[in-house]
Amino acid sequence: MNRVTVIHVGDFKERFFRDAESEYIRRIKPFCDYRTVCIKECDTHGEGSEKLIKKALETEAEAIRTAIPTGALTVALCVEGKTIDSETFAERLGASERPVCFLIGSSFGLDENLKNSCDKRISFSPMTFPHMLARVMLAEQVYRACMINSNRRYHK
Repeated sequence: MNRVTVIHVGDFKERFFRDAESEYIRRIKPFCDYRTVCIKECDTHGEGSEKLIKKALETEAEAIRTAIPTGALTVALCVEGKTIDSETFAERLGASERPVCFLIGSSFGLDENLKNSCDKRISFSPMTFPHMLARVMLAEQVYRACMINSNRRYHK
């Protein structure tokens, strides 16, 4: 694992999420190049209609596609994804010869066509989490993977 890119829709509003993600990114830096790319969330005027939400997801997907690094293994974080344990996550991340690019959608998720075009789909849990918390959870799991793959004590 030499490079991890996280493309996310929308940015933190709460400082505690930003601080938590920043701390994990600081810890990850000695192990790999970890980058985040923020895509502007489309305005759906509150909840919006299904048609408006679909259009917003399509627009966000176009922006996400242009931000994906060339040749990257794409992984959508979504409820339809497969749940895996931390050891398997670490193994797969460590085995990738390609840069890895994780995609995190808005509160409405990711466009279906974009998810279908991804190499992998993973889910942290069958439970629903705020998409901003997913960024923190992902950073923590990448850090945990770094620790597992370098035989350090962080992982219990």
